[in-house]
Amino acid sequence: MKPVKKNKAEDPELEPLCCCEYIDQNGQKNHVAACLCDCQDLDEGCDRWITCKSVQPETCERIMATISDRLRVPWLRGAKKVNISIIPPLILLPVLLCVASWHFLLGVVVLTSLPVLALWYYYLTHRRKEQTLFFLSLGLFSLGYMYYVFLQEVVPKGRVRPTQLGLLTCGLLLILLALYRAKKNPGYLRRPASNDRSLSSSQMECLNTKGQEKTKGSPGPESSGGLNNRTPKDDLKGSSRMLAGSPTKVKEDWCAKCQLVRPARAWHCRICGICVRRMDHHCVWINSCVGESNHQAFILALLVFLLTSVYGITLTLDTICRDRSVFTALFYCPGVYANHSSALSFTCVWYSVIITAGMAYIFLIQLINISYNVTEREVQQALRQKTGRRLLCGLIVDTGQYNRGFLRNWLQFSTLGTHPFHHPAEDIV
Repeated sequence: MKPVKKNKAEDPELEPLCCCEYIDQNGQKNHVAACLCDCQDLDEGCDRWITCKSVQPETCERIMATISDRLRVPWLRGAKKVNISIIPPLILLPVLLCVASWHFLLGVVVLTSLPVLALWYYYLTHRRKEQTLFFLSLGLFSLGYMYYVFLQEVVPKGRVRPTQLGLLTCGLLLILLALYRAKKNPGYLRRPASNDRSLSSSQMECLNTKGQEKTKGSPGPESSGGLNNRTPKDDLKGSSRMLAGSPTKVKEDWCAKCQLVRPARAWHCRICGICVRRMDHHCVWINSCVGESNHQAFILALLVFLLTSVYGITLTLDTICRDRSVFTALFYCPGVYANHSSALSFTCVWYSVIITAGMAYIFLIQLINISYNVTEREVQQALRQKTGRRLLCGLIVDTGQYNRGFLRNWLQFSTLGTHPFHHPAEDIV
């Protein structure tokens, strides 16, 4: 039988979409106004919840997938999907900080629970290997909301000079610029289009043979057929080997997932799903990896944030708790809960202190790792394998593999990404 051809008008993907229409997850045309219609999973879940019956996890996942697919905003040539993970910080942060400003005990409970909830959500998404915009949304909205409270509640009191306000504003703009630079390509290793043609058949067979020699277990009858005949353990670690011919050449890894040869210190990010050159770690605050090309911008963003945050905290405490030092006012500021303005400002100060303390710890770890020329990925691997030299209960880990001294390590870090060196495919084998 001949296949029936669909008319252009019957195919929803070929019809022009208005600003409120979109193609849903089932491949059908839908409308933003119908976001609450025809949701059987949600109706079933509500019925079971009303009758005090348990809801299956699969039903909850389908409900979240439907909500995520229908949460859209009108846009040119079709409604655009909005990532649902960016919404909770926009709603919860102002509400929780406002509640925390009502009383001292409420402030203690709220400000203690916020880091716990953030850590719980982090481990939840990290275990599922999912990308999330929650922390990026939380960070950016926290910067905007703290600046808004500073303008509305602190500046009108008259103790902040225009130069101080201008300096704080410049610090905020520098943070955004550094974050924008850190969000760029961290050094992704993409498979060249001519990869298959650049490697000869003998080189491919040699790569297959070396990969199979390090794979435990007896190979099957089709073991010489391709590069994917590896155990999952070998896929994660890669088949490390020294390049033949010269001892000065860099050690290479073959990534079976990306199907490319990655240089030394490059790793495959399981969240981004791609290899990153000199990967340090995957940072949820920028929703990207920190690698060779953006590590300097990441350090700069942390430094500018710490300086700006400490300066803003100092200005706020000097305004709402006069004639007291910053450290004293942070723990003892009588009458701060007498009115809503000073209470909200004091609550935002403590929220900023908690965030600043966490970022200061990350900044300290980064400075230590750079001083010893190790990445966070290498540190975690050394701790798991119990290798390297550990100091201060594991706070400092020196693998000794790339450490060339304090000054040379910082000199190498300052020149990251300036002179990339790529090995030709002919030198792999």
